[in-house]
Amino acid sequence: MPEKGSKHLQYLAVSAANLNTIACGAVLGWTSPVLPKLQENNPVSPDNPLGRPITKEEGSWIGSLAPLGIMLGSLVSAYLAERAGRKRALLISAVPLILGWIVLGTATSIHQMYAGRLILGFGLAICFTTVPMYTGEIAEVSIRGTLGSFMQLFITIGFLLSYSIGPFASYTVFWLFCVSLYVIFFLCFAFMPESPYFLVSQGQHFMAAQALARLRSRSLDDVSKEIEEIQEEIVNASSHETSWREALRDRIDRKSVLIMVCMICFVELMGIDVVLFYAEDIFRNAGASNTAVSAIIVGLVQMLATLLTSVVVDRSGRKILLLVSSVGAGVTVGILGVYFYLQKLEYDLSEVTWIPLATLVVYILVYSLGWGPLPWVVMGEIFAPGVKSKASALCVLSINTLSFLLTKFFTNVEQTFGAHICFGFFAFCCALEIVFVMSVVPETKGKTLVEIQRKLGRRSEASRQGSEFRNEIFIGSQESRF
Repeated sequence: MPEKGSKHLQYLAVSAANLNTIACGAVLGWTSPVLPKLQENNPVSPDNPLGRPITKEEGSWIGSLAPLGIMLGSLVSAYLAERAGRKRALLISAVPLILGWIVLGTATSIHQMYAGRLILGFGLAICFTTVPMYTGEIAEVSIRGTLGSFMQLFITIGFLLSYSIGPFASYTVFWLFCVSLYVIFFLCFAFMPESPYFLVSQGQHFMAAQALARLRSRSLDDVSKEIEEIQEEIVNASSHETSWREALRDRIDRKSVLIMVCMICFVELMGIDVVLFYAEDIFRNAGASNTAVSAIIVGLVQMLATLLTSVVVDRSGRKILLLVSSVGAGVTVGILGVYFYLQKLEYDLSEVTWIPLATLVVYILVYSLGWGPLPWVVMGEIFAPGVKSKASALCVLSINTLSFLLTKFFTNVEQTFGAHICFGFFAFCCALEIVFVMSVVPETKGKTLVEIQRKLGRRSEASRQGSEFRNEIFIGSQESRF
């Protein structure tokens, strides 16, 4: 009889890994409460270490340099995840992230602020590339969607912390708080197991079996079938994992990378980073009376909606949630675009200043039900082991290229053409998402990683090596008893 086992350590390991993404969410949400303080004309304010107000152009660079740093760090993150392992890569990411906060927190010039944001982005790249890989590789099929959605959930907690603490804490207290999040992550995650997939890829088969048995709370014999499936995946991918060109030579790999890059880019084309990075500015431009509280409400709704997704994703499936998310987001940003258009025409909107908050709350709600967490879930599922690190890094590079362009030039387009043009464009992209999801995105609910590769069209090449692998685990388990 198969052993019952336990999923507790899987939840604990993924939660510990995602403590890093809480801190990353704080990095991304930092601009919303801090930029308005830096733009205030108060040279003696403790919230502005520069001693002068920054310009709109400087504010756009501060907001966009983190995504630019992620672009630069995405290729390094692939190397780290592949060579050092998923666990070590995540632990290493704490180094540039802590360094970035020190540079940013002690800044006395705008260029030092630029450097701090760029270094922070470099560290974020390692986290965003590696966490989905680690989660997808350690999670059982029945809870993989739930655990995969933890990344977005913990990011939203980081945003909420920024929105809640940033407006009311001093500049120094805020950055010291953000640094402490990485220390907590490092201490908690250091005791978690490495990915069995990585250990098998390094030829450490018995250690992989031990790690999997620990994660499943079962014996070595009872996890032998699952460990053989991991070996099958590794062998299937072993012929094309030496370089970027060879990694994408396979037709199935190209197909999965193309699907995932399009998915991840659609996240940005919905306008989510513009909304989250400039939440207080958007509310201020729309005439809201209390921008800090409005931003906190948005962050709270985002966290609660993502929590709901983590509960229902393994029951409802990926595609239906993505479709609901696309329709809802398209309608809400469309309404917001109409609001700003009427504002530009100087209509009296004093009686409906609640519309921006209401529409953005609904927008965040439907975004967090689908497009917020699910691309990261699918990214941990769809790639073969031989291309996983490189393909994940390519996805992170793609999304942050768009994030940089949108966050850097949003204020320029807004000032030149009006905010209604920006939000109208986001609504159009949401309509394209509906077509994309219905015709292209595969349903991965309830499938093992091997089954997903077979669904994409990959044939098994590893059955002949299964008995050899079983013998190695058996010998290792016998040796461990003496």
